Amino acid sequence: MTTQHHDSSVYEEIGGSERFQELKRRYRSWAFPMTVAFLAWYLLYVVLSGFARDFMGTKLFGNINVALIFGLLQFVSTFLIAWAYNRHSLAKLDPLADELRHEIEGAPSGEKEVKA
Repeated sequence: MTTQHHDSSVYEEIGGSERFQELKRRYRSWAFPMTVAFLAWYLLYVVLSGFARDFMGTKLFGNINVALIFGLLQFVSTFLIAWAYNRHSLAKLDPLADELRHEIEGAPSGEKEVKA
């Protein structure tokens, strides 16, 4: 794959286009709410760890307590968010980004790309 160099006017034109704005809207409408949700979930874990020690220390089975389960769920939620973002990107972002890229590079949007 070769890189084509364009002057800044091409990027300004694309950046101001309706389709690029739609791409940014699709990204932000998913990323911002998901970021807020994850941060709220993470802060809940931190606050409970600091202020609800008895609850977080409650043993569920053996030496496994609520805090350990919440901590492990932080990792699970991180991987679930990454998986969900990948699905969102493939369905909603990549097709529009590919169209815009092909438009800039001058290739028809239906043309298949050869990956190097």
